[in-house]
Amino acid sequence: MTGEIVLRVEELSRRYGENRVVDAISFTLGRGQVLGFLGPNGAGKSTTLRMLAGVLAPDAGQIIVNGADLLDQPRRAKQAVGYLPEQPPLYRELTVDEQLHYSARLHGLDRVSSRQAMTRAKKRCGLVDVGRRLIGNLSKGYRQRVGIAQATLHNPPVLILDEPTVGLDPIQGREIRSLIRELGQDRGVILSTHLLAEVQTTCTHVQVMQSGRLVY
Repeated sequence: MTGEIVLRVEELSRRYGENRVVDAISFTLGRGQVLGFLGPNGAGKSTTLRMLAGVLAPDAGQIIVNGADLLDQPRRAKQAVGYLPEQPPLYRELTVDEQLHYSARLHGLDRVSSRQAMTRAKKRCGLVDVGRRLIGNLSKGYRQRVGIAQATLHNPPVLILDEPTVGLDPIQGREIRSLIRELGQDRGVILSTHLLAEVQTTCTHVQVMQSGRLVY
């Protein structure tokens, strides 16, 4: 059951030189939706997601996250977003607990809230037994779990995942897809992929991107 609109995108565009990588795209995301962003490599998916996360400025268009305009109220809008880029931004020399605590404090959570958020995220992402292990010693599947955990620590209504299962073995991929479906029950999730089967098993909605435009 989808609820209120948590993300609204209007006429979003971005150029690199003469090349228009994202060309006037518009869509909405509702709470309870897992939206598959499907398209070949180079279609503009990652550029779009970086703009939605506030990492890259658009040339034109509007992004409203949970009622806040990303350009006019960047702090409030970014507080409502959890973002996992294709390469999880993790420090390999930290333990899982140290990484999550650092991320929680970056999100502005106080000491008590940080501990509660870490406990909740570790439970949900299957990390309870690896809290003291170094991130550099974890498998790629577990590093993805840590990336998703740190993106959800502050309980954002919008979660943006850029190719979260790329490079995982079939079992790890299935586990991550199951986790994404669960996370999508109480927030809006955008998942970029070039695998049709992944969209079919994970997503409630799909949109296809090609050459910077939404074609479906």
